[in-house]
Amino acid sequence: MSFRLALAIAVSAALGARAASPQEVVIGAVYPLSGGLAKVGNDIKSAIELAVDIVNDDIDLPLPLAKGKGLPHLGGAKLRVVFADHQGAPEKGLSEAERLVSQEKVAALMGSYNSNVTATASQAAERLQIPFLNADSTSPLLTTRGFRWFFRTTPTDDEFSENFFKFLDEMKKKGKAAKSVGLMYENTLFGTDVSKFEKKYAQQHGYEVVADVAYDSKATNLNSEIQRLKAAKPDVLLQASYTNDAILSTRTMKELDFRPQAILAMDAGHVASEFVPAVGKDADGIISREVWALELGEKKPVVKKVNDLFRKKTQATRGQAIDMDGTSARAFVGLLVLADAIDRAGSIEPEKIRAALEATDIAGDALIMPWRGVKFDPKTHQNTLGQGILVQIQEGKYRVVYPFDLAAAQIRWPLPAWGK
Repeated sequence: MSFRLALAIAVSAALGARAASPQEVVIGAVYPLSGGLAKVGNDIKSAIELAVDIVNDDIDLPLPLAKGKGLPHLGGAKLRVVFADHQGAPEKGLSEAERLVSQEKVAALMGSYNSNVTATASQAAERLQIPFLNADSTSPLLTTRGFRWFFRTTPTDDEFSENFFKFLDEMKKKGKAAKSVGLMYENTLFGTDVSKFEKKYAQQHGYEVVADVAYDSKATNLNSEIQRLKAAKPDVLLQASYTNDAILSTRTMKELDFRPQAILAMDAGHVASEFVPAVGKDADGIISREVWALELGEKKPVVKKVNDLFRKKTQATRGQAIDMDGTSARAFVGLLVLADAIDRAGSIEPEKIRAALEATDIAGDALIMPWRGVKFDPKTHQNTLGQGILVQIQEGKYRVVYPFDLAAAQIRWPLPAWGK
C-alpha cells in the first residue's frame, strides 16, 4: 500500500470519528519549537495554551468564549492543542501537518510562523480538506493561491511595507526628510517578499533604493553585506530578519560603524523577546512594524489583563515571567478566532468549520489587537480589518510611535552615532 493511499484511509477514518458529538476538540499547531527559532516558537506555544485556558475555564474578560466553560454550542466540549515541531524546515512542516490530521485526528490546524513553512503545511491541509488558520505569517503570496481551507488573521507584508513609506512621508512633513533607502533581508519567502513590496512602494513614493542586499538567514558572518550598505549610504535602512540574524546584523553594524538615519525593521527578529537582551543598548532607536504593543493597555485595559495572565503562565510553566510580544499576541488571537468558528459551527466537521470561518465577524473591542476586527475576504480569506503600528525601542522597551494618534512616546530621529 502506498503512503498516499494509507494517508487517505487514515484521514477518512479520522473524519468518521468526528461525526460523534465530542467531549473535546483537538487542534493541531505546527511551529518551530527547536532550533534557531525555538524561543519564538515556545512563546507562541505559551500564548496558544493561555488562549485554550481562557476558552476552557470561566474567565471574566471581554474576549470570545472567555465567559463560561468550553464551547457552548458543542455541549461545553473542551479544547486541546497538539503541538508539532517543524524545526524551520518546510518539508517537516508538511509531514507534521499530515501526521496531525491522520494520527491525532485534529479538527483544524494552526501555524506556522515561517512563511515558507506555512506555505507547505497549508498545502497539506488544502489537500486533506482541513481548515488552516494562520495568525503570524505575513507573505502576501499565501492568500493569493485560491485555497478554500486557508485563513489568515494578521496583516501582510504588502500592507506593512506601504505603511513604512506613509510613515516616511509623514516624517518629511515634520522636517525629517529621507530621500534614499537601503534594503537588507533574509533570502527565504519572508524576506524576498518583503523586498519586492518595499521596492514597489519606494518607487511609488519617490524614494531611491541605493542598496538591495539579500543574505542567508543562517549566515554566521554579515561583514560583506554591512560593508555594501555602508558604501551605499542610505538615509534609511529597511530590514527583514529573523532572530539570530537580527542580533548578528546589529552587532556587525556597530563593529563596522554603519549608522543610517533610521532602521525600519519588518518585525520578526527585531521584536523577538531575546533581541533586546542580546544586544542591550544597541537596540535603542530601532523602529519596527508591529501589530501589538503592551502600551496599548493604557487605552485598552484587556491588553494588560491578558499580558498579566501570560506572565503568570510563563512563570509557572517555564520558570520565567515573559511579556507578550506581537507574535505571541497574534497567536493568542488566532486560537480564539479558530475556537469561535468551531463553536459557531456547532460541529467538528471540516466543511462546517470552514463555512463558519468564512462567516467570522469579530469586533475590534473583543480583541487584544489594535485592529478594527476580524472579517475574512470571501475570495482570499485574508482578514480585511487588520492594521499595523510602528514601535521604537527606547531604553530597552518597545514604545508605540506611529500612527501618531496612537503614539505613547515621541519618536527619536535620527539614530545617534554609536556610543552616543
